[in-house]
Amino acid sequence: MPAPIQRGVNPLRDQNDRRLSRIAGPSALVIFGVTGDLSRKKLMPAVYDLANRGLLPPGFALVGFARREWEDQDFAQVVHDAVKQYSRTEFSEETWQQLAQGIRFVNGTFDDAEAFARLRSTVNALDEERGTMGNHGFYLSIPPKSFPIVVQQLLDSGLVSSEQKLDSWQRVVVEKPFGHNLETARELNDYLETAFPSDSIFRIDHYLGKETVQNILALRFANEFYEPIWNSNHIDHIQITMAEDIGVGGRAGYYDGVGAARDVIQNHLLQLLALTAMEEPISLSADDLRSEKEKVLAAVMLPEDLSKATARGQYAGGWQGGEEVTGFLDEEGMDPNSGTETYAALKLEIATRRWAGVPFYLRAGKRLGRRVTEIAVVFKKAPEHLFKRGRDRSELGHNALVIRVQPDEGVTLRFGSKVPGNGTHVRDVTMDFGYGHAFTEASPEAYERLILDVLLGDPPLFPRHEEVEQSWRILDPIEEYWASLDEPLEQYEPGSWGPRSADALLEQDGRVWRRP
Repeated sequence: MPAPIQRGVNPLRDQNDRRLSRIAGPSALVIFGVTGDLSRKKLMPAVYDLANRGLLPPGFALVGFARREWEDQDFAQVVHDAVKQYSRTEFSEETWQQLAQGIRFVNGTFDDAEAFARLRSTVNALDEERGTMGNHGFYLSIPPKSFPIVVQQLLDSGLVSSEQKLDSWQRVVVEKPFGHNLETARELNDYLETAFPSDSIFRIDHYLGKETVQNILALRFANEFYEPIWNSNHIDHIQITMAEDIGVGGRAGYYDGVGAARDVIQNHLLQLLALTAMEEPISLSADDLRSEKEKVLAAVMLPEDLSKATARGQYAGGWQGGEEVTGFLDEEGMDPNSGTETYAALKLEIATRRWAGVPFYLRAGKRLGRRVTEIAVVFKKAPEHLFKRGRDRSELGHNALVIRVQPDEGVTLRFGSKVPGNGTHVRDVTMDFGYGHAFTEASPEAYERLILDVLLGDPPLFPRHEEVEQSWRILDPIEEYWASLDEPLEQYEPGSWGPRSADALLEQDGRVWRRP
């Protein structure tokens, strides 16, 4: 048997590295849905990377639950292959052998009570063999419609109890979408709270684990020169963009009936809005952070005329990047009469003194010009009496602070500068900060951070159900309005930046979308 990896001695972990500084205590993680892409590409590699960084206890256990007829060693091979292909840290045989000793697999379906009895026997045995001490996390990497039956089986089998245990913990992790609307989100939360205390329910929004997203707080509140101008006196508007250059691919069955607004605006983009617009919290504790995010989401208002405040469309077939691509309605498994949008844009307002009169424009779409997620804070124009365009041929636009969430994490500042030479010709230039250039150490992958926080019981990066409900309160009227329209969706060319109606949404306000 290989020697156990001791805490803090892994060569990949510098003792001065504060990126993920705390080590999880004795624990086991049970993953439902281990055969899916999320588990294979993100969850399993993240667990390995945490182990390789020395951030998991030597006795950590990983349990997979699925319908496959696998033995423990079969599942271990699946984990091994996923780790070799997708992990971010270099493969270490010593780390792998230590982790593999705690890998188990339970075969069964969600409606099979005997399978959950076997699961209970498995985790109880791990408590004895690996010293996991009854500390169990349950990761539901499964469709939300399956949550109720799995939660009930966890209760019926005794894997969890509605009564809080003092000597151990049980936590549940759920992926978005958190419901389909406000009503179903509340129903889902009620199901979860029958088995888990509210502070043991972790709603994963992987965007919140990204380094740049977390840096929004540092950018705003650790720097004196931003916060004084972070208000309607100086800011003209804010654009939040999540663009993908791919189509729905094999997700047609999931995506039809969901759409861009429910898929990413309700969670990812409204969370980015909350972090951008929130007031300074009293502290960085989970309760204080969530409280400020809830306040600003509660203050989000929809314009009265939704026909002038929303736009949507579907990508058509055509050529993108030198390749012929299929239109949304022609994707395999798609209803050719689907009214589901692949692009959505919204105009929102925030009814607070800080943001009075500042519109927030949110957009998300597939088959767009490039893959990018960013927050653009566009400032009001400076008076032009010194640098008028007609006299000095100046090309001054709006100053802008752009926070790039992905793929090239960093911050860009756009401002006016004099062009070298005679005269006072002024032109927009940029200053750029990139994480990859400024810091030598690599940022932890979002799922590494989030899984570690689950094992530590540290919830700052996880939205509370009040935030989820506020997000649905914002989106539900828009979805209801769209459902009332009896007209085909506007088509847009693949590789473009969306339908014409999205441009009109800003043009009516005298603004244009920023080109990432």
